[in-house]
Amino acid sequence: MIARPYPVVTPQGRFRATSLPEPVHQILQTLNIPVHIMDPRFVTRTVHAYLDYPVAIALISLPFVLGLGAANPMAKWLSVATGVAAFVLTVFTDHKLGVFRVLPYAFHLSVDFLVGLAFVAAPSIFGFSGIDAMY
Repeated sequence: MIARPYPVVTPQGRFRATSLPEPVHQILQTLNIPVHIMDPRFVTRTVHAYLDYPVAIALISLPFVLGLGAANPMAKWLSVATGVAAFVLTVFTDHKLGVFRVLPYAFHLSVDFLVGLAFVAAPSIFGFSGIDAMY
C-alpha cells in the first residue's frame, strides 16, 4: 500500500495532509475533498526566528537564576557565552526577525546543530555534575 499524506481537518473545514493510505486518498479525491500537504518540519523558519531571541536570553539569564556553576563555573559561562553568541547570530541571520540579514539561514542552522552537539558533549568533557550537567 502506498502511503499518502494523512488528512487533518483545519479550522476552515479543509483537509491537510501528513500521511494517508492510497485507498483513503482515492476516496477523498472521488468525493472532491481537497487535500493539502502540510510542511513536514516541526519548527518552520518563521517559528525558529521567533524562538531564537527568547532562547538566547534564557541561555544568558537562567544560569544565574538556577545557580548554575556551583560545582563547575565553566557550566555557567558556557551557557552565557553561547547565549550571547546565539543573540548575535540571530541579529545577523537572514530570516524574519534578523536585523542585518547577512548570514544565510542554512549557516544559522549549522551553527545551531554544532551548539547542540557541544551541549550534549560538554557535561562529559568538562565533568559537569548535578544541575550543571542537566542544564
